[in-house]
Amino acid sequence: MRTALKKDEKILLIIRQHWIILALPVFAWVVLAILLMTLGWFSFSTSFLILLVAALYPLNQYINWKYNLWSVTNMRVVDESGFFSRHSKESPLDKINNVEFDQSVWGRLFGFGDVDIQTAAELGETTYNIIHHPKLLKDTITHAQEEYKKSQISSQATQLAEAIAKSNPGIQQASQQMVGDELSKLFDLLQKGAITHEEYIAQKSKLMGA
Repeated sequence: MRTALKKDEKILLIIRQHWIILALPVFAWVVLAILLMTLGWFSFSTSFLILLVAALYPLNQYINWKYNLWSVTNMRVVDESGFFSRHSKESPLDKINNVEFDQSVWGRLFGFGDVDIQTAAELGETTYNIIHHPKLLKDTITHAQEEYKKSQISSQATQLAEAIAKSNPGIQQASQQMVGDELSKLFDLLQKGAITHEEYIAQKSKLMGA
């Protein structure tokens, strides 16, 4: 991963397309080599030159494969590609709405498949094709999202508890902890859609005024 990490960001997984995408270019080059060497269409030096030039195709495919990767961190999913020219696209975990993977029969046999990531409206939908271990990529993103939400809830509860302690200097430590726990539960309900944002604000105001 060549994209610089943010503060407190950790890499959870780096994955590429399946090696099977390299099979066809290499196979085509081997077939060409066999034809040139066995049928004697050209002289040895000419055949060697043709094979040398033809080798640029599988070499280019290998470079693209090596530098086309997806990285999952505890904050985002980063899609990087390109060696001479570079392209990078990232999807924050809190903007990812759904992750799915699809494997054909051949995909299950050889361990490749497609991963579809649906993000917020402004980012749209992205499909990653012929990914090595697609289920692993999907599960890693899902797990990272869960951990990210937990950390956000904990941070929110801590900040609100500190705000309460500052506005109410006489409040006891046990009461602070209780309020912090209630705020954490309340925020969790909001994230799950069990309560509306208005209900969350109203209940939070009651707790902070307690």
